[in-house]
Order: sequence, then structure tokens, then C-alpha cells
Amino acid sequence: MILDQLRRRRGRALALAAGILVAATSFTLLTATVSTSRATTVGTVRKNARSAYDVLVRPPHAQTDVELQSGMVAPNFLSGTFGGITMDQYRRIRAMAGVDVAAPVANIGYLMVATTVSVDVSRFLDSQASRQILRLRPTLTAGLGTYRTSDEYVYLTRSPLTSGSSPDKVFQSDTLEKGALDKSTQRYQLTGKYDVCFYFNRDKSEQTEFNLELPLKPNIIAEDLREKSPFDPDLSSLMSCQSGRGKATIGVPVAYPVLLSAIDPAAEDRLVGLGGSVTSGRMITERDKPWVLSSAKSVHGQRDSYIPAMLSTRPVTAGKLTASVERLDIGDPAKLPSELGNPTADSFVRGLHGTQVGHVGVDLSKGYRKALGEDSFDTDVYWTVGPVAYRRTAGGDLAVEAQQPQKPGLWVTNGDQQPFPYVPEENQGKQYRKVTSHASTNCIGLGSCDGVDSGRLPNPFVQLVGRYDTGRLPGFSPLSDAPLETYQAPQVTGADDATRKALHDKPLRPDRNLGGYVSQPPTMLTTMDSITALTKSRRVPSLQDKAPVSAIRIRVAGVTGVDTASRARVNAVAGAIRAAYPRLQVDVTVGSSPAPRTVALNASAHVTERWVAKGVALRILRAVDTKSAVLFVLVLVVCALFLGQAALASVRSRRTEIGTLRCLGWSGGEVLRLVLGELVLIGLAAGAAGAVLAYVLGRMLGQPDAGGKSLLVLPVALLLATAAGLIPAWLATRLGPMEAVRPPVTAVRRARPVRSVAALAVFNLLRVRGRTLLGAAGLALGVAAFTVLLALTLAFRGEVAGSLLGSAVVAQARDADYLSVALSLLLGAAGAIDVLVLSQRERAADLAVLRATGWTHRELALLTVYEGIGLALLGGLSGAVAGLVAVVSLGQGLLHGRLLAVAGAALLATLAATALVCAALTLPIRGLSRIAPARLLAAD
Repeated sequence: MILDQLRRRRGRALALAAGILVAATSFTLLTATVSTSRATTVGTVRKNARSAYDVLVRPPHAQTDVELQSGMVAPNFLSGTFGGITMDQYRRIRAMAGVDVAAPVANIGYLMVATTVSVDVSRFLDSQASRQILRLRPTLTAGLGTYRTSDEYVYLTRSPLTSGSSPDKVFQSDTLEKGALDKSTQRYQLTGKYDVCFYFNRDKSEQTEFNLELPLKPNIIAEDLREKSPFDPDLSSLMSCQSGRGKATIGVPVAYPVLLSAIDPAAEDRLVGLGGSVTSGRMITERDKPWVLSSAKSVHGQRDSYIPAMLSTRPVTAGKLTASVERLDIGDPAKLPSELGNPTADSFVRGLHGTQVGHVGVDLSKGYRKALGEDSFDTDVYWTVGPVAYRRTAGGDLAVEAQQPQKPGLWVTNGDQQPFPYVPEENQGKQYRKVTSHASTNCIGLGSCDGVDSGRLPNPFVQLVGRYDTGRLPGFSPLSDAPLETYQAPQVTGADDATRKALHDKPLRPDRNLGGYVSQPPTMLTTMDSITALTKSRRVPSLQDKAPVSAIRIRVAGVTGVDTASRARVNAVAGAIRAAYPRLQVDVTVGSSPAPRTVALNASAHVTERWVAKGVALRILRAVDTKSAVLFVLVLVVCALFLGQAALASVRSRRTEIGTLRCLGWSGGEVLRLVLGELVLIGLAAGAAGAVLAYVLGRMLGQPDAGGKSLLVLPVALLLATAAGLIPAWLATRLGPMEAVRPPVTAVRRARPVRSVAALAVFNLLRVRGRTLLGAAGLALGVAAFTVLLALTLAFRGEVAGSLLGSAVVAQARDADYLSVALSLLLGAAGAIDVLVLSQRERAADLAVLRATGWTHRELALLTVYEGIGLALLGGLSGAVAGLVAVVSLGQGLLHGRLLAVAGAALLATLAATALVCAALTLPIRGLSRIAPARLLAAD
């Protein structure tokens, strides 16, 4: 009976098989896509979940209010922290259970290393002149600022330069008197004259006449400098003396701030592989201790203390000097040496008229490379800086609070209170940090420091044992990169066109402004044992004396990602630290990811920098699990409802046949087996075809294991066919024998006049309310699924967006979302069309009467269109409302204020569903042409 029914009703069987084929194949492929997308997401998260360290420990009150409110870590968290954690706290944290590596960083301060940048001006020389002076008028461009620097000079002569000497200095000068060479010493005696170039811009009036028997007064320069501001450009003005026909260069004096920090070499090597970055010398080790040299061995003639250190070879100071070059009109060349050897040499040179002959430019990094040749550095004074103060703007972005300009007294050093001679020009720029100077005790040797604070130590010298290149450090995933300020400055770029133009489309890099926004990372590293030699040698004690450690970066043992066990291990360590030291700031950084944020430096400068959002990986995993589960359920329900509608339509179309069988004595069980048997056979055939189709589509979509997943289509098709047919089969058993002669359409109890085609369409939908609601239900479920799915997608993206890892995950997970939306709407529209086709078949006699009484084919088609639009609007609007209710019940806050956007999208989905139904109405409209009024009315 079943096989005969399938053969005789091939059209109905094929339509039902097509429905099962589409539903089962789509469900299998879509769930496979969801699973693949989830696996890809989880794999991406696990691969990028761990950065250089898992837990960050900072001093009390190190977190800013913005960090606390946003759950983020500022990219420059280390640059403004100089102490706050004691050595005892560090040792106890290092010894805690579960701590694999505890790497401390103790920022000491910025040393100022003075050197020069050589600018080649050879092409501007006058080949005919015996003596000449070139003047360089430089302008420094660094970051967003431009600064006028001191004029620099080069004196060039064809006469040989000779050296005069005093008990403590050796000077070079031009030949001033012919025949004044002492043949026994091969040295010119310049008694009664002043040096040509040395201290040319200082007041020479107090200098004793140059004589081997009379030394210079010791404080001449100091007395001169006290009268000038350290920001005075003329203070750094120098004259270079050169002779011969070789290359001519001007030495522009520059000073580089070098941040000195103490580390644990062994822990640092385990954390980031510091040992592999050494380029020359060797790496500092825990065996390197401060040491003392006797006065006999010291180059300074006193007992000096030294600390070991490594220096970075990679310049981090950005800036470029561009200058115009002038050839000065010197008048009589023969008189020039005498003028330059006069106490008024400075005013004489500056008053000379110059003719511009060209321009030159040089990068400040060249001067830093010259400083790399030094092996020893003084710690007479160093500077520390405070953190950047942020505030929220009305638009939700961040803004930086500006600080007061630097005071000149900040640059006064020790001893004779002499100002630092070469203050970097950028320090006149905008200040975002408070700068503090730390003068040393200025003790001589290791004896007592009379007149200074009791118990203080002499300031040590830094002795380099090696150099390292941060570019050789192993890289970490950029998607989970936690701040690593010990080796790299934060990445800051322009956030708007004006700022990008001011930066020349380059990142904002650190400059030499100690109070600047972007600070330099440590470029000089020493050992933890050297901290006391530095902090105890300051004239005024500070926080660094008792609590020198600025931060501790911790790697937890046994952590492989953000799985449950790893999270438990990290949380256990973080909890133990919080319990032991409640005032310390503890951040769990495993699973974090950089999150770009816009920061307003001032009204005209806005930058983008990478803050670090904590817990991003865990939020992604939770969100993707929720979304995957919802997608699975929604697609399953939509497919099942579609097949249920198709099976019910099949049963409804066989009312007369089933009623006749009941009249012939068929039992309800036999009718149930008949209906389910047909569905099972159709499901088997559709499942077999679907398996082949799923395999082909899976291979085309690039799904892994497409063969194994395609085999799931057969059992899914059987399950869907059986489940969808249970209710229709049960309803078939409820049909009695009289159903064969009863009209399929419920009769109207009270006649109502119908005056338009649209009114008749509404009346027809109301006559079969159950069937209308069934058809609308499928479409409503599709629109509701779209609404909920859109809300979940927005919530998912809102949950993880804003970070680099979240953006990468969102980009990977979108295909399954779009497929789910499309399938839900298509199956809902197909179910609505199926109901319309069934209704048309059952009302064939009514439609024949209308044709017989004069209705045209166009009017009947218009009636079908109106019924389809009404059904689509009923299903679409009810689905949109149901979806919005479901979204609100899930939590409106989850959408971060996007509920209005979701509502608008739901209405668009309703319109899209209506358009789909209208487009698919061609099938029932074509069926109208097959209505034969005479045959149908005769049969009725």
C-alpha cells in the first residue's frame, strides 16, 4: 500500500522528499559549520591566550581610576612607577606555590648621557678661503613638537691646529703667532692669549691668561651658567675647530635620557629569553655584584664604587634635526684667530652676517649609537617621572591631564649647583608627567660624607658588561600581547587626519622630554643587588629606599591557556597574593588582548594606543559556546517545524482517502503505520541523496572531515521525518469515516458581505484560523530566530569586540551566522507557501465557482497575493515581537544600548520574509490556471 501510494502520488512524495532533503542537508551542514567555526574560534583563543606573563603585580594605588572602571591595563603602566613593592614582598611572592617565574622590575631613574651628533657640512666649504666659519641653525622635530635649538659653528683653517695645556686640561687652537713653537715640547706656548674654540660661548673675562704655571679658576663655567636658564639655546652652542682640506663636520651637542632599571637576570631570561638578545660582551648574572676600585686603579683618582649593567643597542629616542647652513662674512681672515681668542668671541661670532648656502638633516639616533662606545656612566643625578593622569571625556574617550611646565631648578646637579649643560629641548614641550630630580650625596670615595645626610652612600659609576638588542627577543602573539615596557615602548598612532599629518603618518615614539606622554622603556639594565648602591646614594631619601620594586610579572606553573585547570591555577596564585598583600594591585593578564583606545593629548592631537583588556579569551569562549548552542536549537526547531508543516499538508490532502480507508475497516494503528511508513521511506531516500549532496557541498566549502559529516545526513533525515510525522500521523488516526464526505473547509455560520479582493483574502485566512496560524508560525519562527540571532551576534561582538583577539574571532565566526539567518527565513517562507498551496487545493471548488461567475485569472492571482502578504505580515510581525521579547528577557544590557537597532533589523527581516513569500507565490498562482470549473463543480 505504501509503495503503491508513493508511485501513484509521485509529485507529493517528491515534494516531501525535497523538503526533507533540504532540511536534513542544511541542518547537517550548518551545524557542521557552527562546530567548525567554534573549533576555529576556540583554537584561535587557545593559541593566543597566553602572553609573556600570566599575573601582573603592581604597587598600591598604581592602578588609575580609568583602569579600575574599564577592567584594563594601561600600556604605559610601568613608565610612571618608580618603586612601591619591597624586596621582602617580592621574595615571598617568588616562593609562593604555583609561581613558576617571578620577574621583578625596579625602575631606578633616567640618567642623562651627553654626546654629539655629527653633521657633515663639507659641501658648503669655500675652497679658496684660508679661514672660514659656518653656522648651523638647527630645528628639532620630535613627535608632535618642533623646537628651535642652539646655533652651532665650525671654524675651519688651513693652518695646523696645535694644543696648549694647563695642569688639568688640553686645548686645541689655531696658530696665533708665527715661530712660537717650543721645539723641545713640540707645543705652542700661548701666553697672553685665550683659546680659540674651547668655551667659545662662555664668558672668558675671568679666565687667567693661558700659562702653564697658572691653572684656570675652577668655577668659571658654573658661575656663568647660573645666570642662564637650562633651556637657554645659547647654553648648548659650541664651536668645532678643524684644519686641513678634509671633511668638515659640526658636532651638535645632544643628551639622551637612558632609563636604568634593575632586573633578576635569571628570571628575565626564563620569562622573555633575554640571554639570546646579547650582541656583545655578556649578559649580567645574579653573580654580578657592586664592587669597589682603589684610588690607584680608578681613572678618577679616588676610591670608586661600580655597578654592572647592560645597555640596549636599539635607539628608542625619536627626533630629527634639520638645519640651514650659513657661511659667515668674517672680514680679514688673518684677524680671525685673534677675534676668536678674545673674551668677546661669542658676541663677535653671533654678530657676523651670514649667507645661507644650503640645508642639512640628521637623525638623533646617530648620536645614541656614538654613546654606545662608552663603557662607564656617572650617576651623579638621575630623574624619575610620575604616571599619566587620565579622565573620561563626554564622548567616552580618554583625555590626558596636562602637568605644569618644568622648572629650571629641576636640572641643577650637585657639588657647585651647576645646571646640567645640555638639557634636551623637548623638555620645554607639553608636560604629561611630574618629573623629579634625585641628586647624589656627591661623596668622595667611600669615606664619610661630611655635611651630608648620615648613612648615605657615595654615588656609584655604571660599568657596562654587555650590550643587547631588543629586536632579538622572541616574539609574542600580537593578539594577546600584554604590556612589555621593559623592552618596548607602547604603540601610539594618530587617531585623526590632523594628528597623522602632524606625525607624518608615523607612530608617536618616545622623545627626550622626560615629562612627555610616551616614555622610553628601560635601555640600561642592572642587577637587583645594585639597587641599594643607587638608591642609598641620593641626597634625599625616597620611596625607592624601602620599596624599590616597580612591578612583578609572574608566570604560573602548569598553565597552557584558558582551560578550566589553567584558570584555576592562575586564580589560585592571584588569590594567594591578594590574601597576603591586600594593598598590592594584582591583575590576571592570561587571556588578555590589546584593545585600541583613543586618547586626547590636547584639543588638536588625538592618538590611538593599545590598552590591554583583561579576560577577553574567557569571555570569547563563553560567548561562542552560548551562540553555538542557540544556533543549533534554532536551526533544529525551524527544520522540524518546516517538515511538520509538510507532513501535515500531506495528511490534509488525503482526508478523503483516509476517511474511505476507515470506512473499509482500517484501524487507527494501521493508518498510523501507513503515514509514518511513507515518511520513513521518503526520509531514507532523501537522506541518501542528502548524504551525497552534503559531501559535495562540504568539500566545496572546505569543511574538514566532509565525508564523516555527510554520513550524518541519513540518520538526521530519518529522525526529522519521523519526528515531523508523529503529530500529523496521530491526527490522521483521529479522522472518522464521515471525514470522507465532509467539506475540508469549515462552513461559515453567519454570512458577511465581501466588497473587495483584499477583504476576501482576509476572510479566507480567518475561515481556517488553525491552518493560518500554522503557516504563520513557521515564518514567525524564522523571523524570531533572525531577531534573536542578530541580538546574540551583536552581543557576542559587543562582548569581545574592541580587542585584537575579539576582532579576529568575530571575523572568523560570521559565516555560520549568515547561513543560520538565511536558512531560518527560507524554511519559514517555504512553510508559509506550503500552507497557501494546501489551502488553494482544499478551496479548489470555491475558486471554480468564482471563475464560473466571471472572476478573471488576474483577480484570482491578486487574491492569492493578498493572502500571501497577510500570512507573511502576520508571521513576520509576530516573530519580530516574539524575538524582541526573547532578547529583552535575556537581558537588554547585553546589547549595550543596541535594542533599537535590533528592533529595526527585525522589521527589515519581516519585510524580507514578506518579499520572499511574494516571490514564491508564483507556484500557487500557476496552480490557478489548472482549475477546471466544470469538472470540479460536477464532482462536487
